[in-house]
Amino acid sequence: MMKKLSRIPLAALIACVTPLSNIAQAGMSNTATTFGILPSDIASAQSLSLFNNQVSATYYNPAYLARDTRGELTGGLFHAEPSLEVESHGGVNAPTRSGDVLDDTPSQQVLIGMKKDLSFLTKYDHPIMFGFMAGVEKFGKEMMAFQSSTANEGQFFNYGRQPLFLNLGVGTNVWRGIDVGASLRITLHADATMTTQSDLAGNTERENIEVAAEPVMVPIIAINMNAGETLCSRSPCWMDKLDTAIVYKSYAKGETNVAANAVIPGTIPDPGLDLIISTISGFTPEIITAGAQYQFGKFRIGATAELQQWSRLEDQLQKDTIKDQSNLRFKDIVIPRIGVQYQLNEALALTSGIAFEESPLENSNSDEVNYLDNDKYILGLGGSLLLKNPPVLAWPVQLDFGYQYHYLKDRDFSLTGTTPDNQPYQEDVTAGGDVHVFSGSFTVKF
Repeated sequence: MMKKLSRIPLAALIACVTPLSNIAQAGMSNTATTFGILPSDIASAQSLSLFNNQVSATYYNPAYLARDTRGELTGGLFHAEPSLEVESHGGVNAPTRSGDVLDDTPSQQVLIGMKKDLSFLTKYDHPIMFGFMAGVEKFGKEMMAFQSSTANEGQFFNYGRQPLFLNLGVGTNVWRGIDVGASLRITLHADATMTTQSDLAGNTERENIEVAAEPVMVPIIAINMNAGETLCSRSPCWMDKLDTAIVYKSYAKGETNVAANAVIPGTIPDPGLDLIISTISGFTPEIITAGAQYQFGKFRIGATAELQQWSRLEDQLQKDTIKDQSNLRFKDIVIPRIGVQYQLNEALALTSGIAFEESPLENSNSDEVNYLDNDKYILGLGGSLLLKNPPVLAWPVQLDFGYQYHYLKDRDFSLTGTTPDNQPYQEDVTAGGDVHVFSGSFTVKF
């Protein structure tokens, strides 16, 4: 049976990639670093995430799992609504834009997590806390949000739909006040191959398609210390309410490789026309995070400094057949975060946090790819309600809500490339905008 294929290279690419995922707007971001995982992380702008004993600790600080030996089962929803804008200042062959909003693709995730003490599996009565956390895009329908392309009109480096988030880890106490932990972040690398025969009209036969995706494990290691338990010889001590932590996360990336081959008898004989595409998305840099928190009565105040080593991405993109021509340059950045939580009463706690994130993208021009990225201010607000004796359930229930706002500072870029009729394209623009994030979760503590 003959099948119509109007353009061999494009069709080969689509046929290979489509089984992996729906085509989606997706940048180099991931949920955990761009926004936060659970509402408590979002509300504090991640400033208190190093000292959050909920299951999101599997990513932010697996050692802190040991601070609460109760089991948990968590479910949540996450919605990020960006309004990423571009104001044109004219150029060469620049089209008239229909509006300022370039991208408003939302991210909508379902979140699920669990933690449990595994000491019952051993012969020792020493808590070993295990945690699992996952987030799936389009409310559980899209496992691998992915897009990689050139774009004359520009494309934002962050935001859009997020790739699958999957993390699992353990934490335990090793000495008085000192906990250690380790976890694995799991990313997917996908490979697709296609071979076909075609005539000049694009009719194909003898197609063969193979698709495979493999998990890649990325380590996270952490240590935290309660200064009072560790350093004070007697209790009470003023350092009892001081906690410190340091966490190392290795770099992670999503990767897709597509290989296609087409033979046109009489025009392109064996071994045929090869099409090779290799591209990455969802990149997370190496991250070293250090922070401290102190309890002042009903107030808990925390601050962190987060080193993100983006310079490694330059070498990664040289192997990317879509972006290798753009000469993208990146710098390492430090993100300061500070947050506060107020325990209003036994049941209700309120949380807020702020952060400033400098853009790691050094280029104001990246030929044909035309990445846009901005420095941003981040503000978070939220609350937590603990129901110790809820109806129906025999265990306490915690309800969390988090809101986060991103303000993107205006930044000028020069977009360059070629038009479909092979004419030079150049446009001067100012990129900016904002993002609203909403998240809620339901946690049973047992």
